[in-house]
Amino acid sequence: MKVIHYIQTILLSIYRLTQGMYITMLNMMRPKVTEQYPENRGKKEYGERFRGLLVMPHDAENHHTCTACGICALNCPNGTIRVISRKETDPVTGKEKKVLDKYMYDLGSCIFCGLCTGSCPQEAITWTNQFEHAVFTREKLEMQLNKEIKKQEVKKQE
Repeated sequence: MKVIHYIQTILLSIYRLTQGMYITMLNMMRPKVTEQYPENRGKKEYGERFRGLLVMPHDAENHHTCTACGICALNCPNGTIRVISRKETDPVTGKEKKVLDKYMYDLGSCIFCGLCTGSCPQEAITWTNQFEHAVFTREKLEMQLNKEIKKQEVKKQE
């Protein structure tokens, strides 16, 4: 009884070994699909839900929809987002309202979870497909998203 079990175990091991070698040989014979990264940059399409870089879209007059509510900063688990606001008096109504002064985003500590964009009631921030973030210093990873674009730069972009 033990001899039959021993022979069955050996035959089963040989079968599994040849099965693994067959799969390995198939993969060796397949054509290579390696893409050369710097040469083929920009040819790959990413899905619409890909999270590469957080941006704050501006219109032609350099206006954004952020109201400086700070919900995105509260929902960020790493404290990547800092919303710095000030109070201004509205000339029409005379009431004080919050105005966005600086919207700071630290790309180096972002985990790309998407909680900030999902919680924004005005949909003022979105993700782009830009994924190349290599820099030499960490200070360059901290960005201000609500930068004012000069009128000359707006004309060049059009």
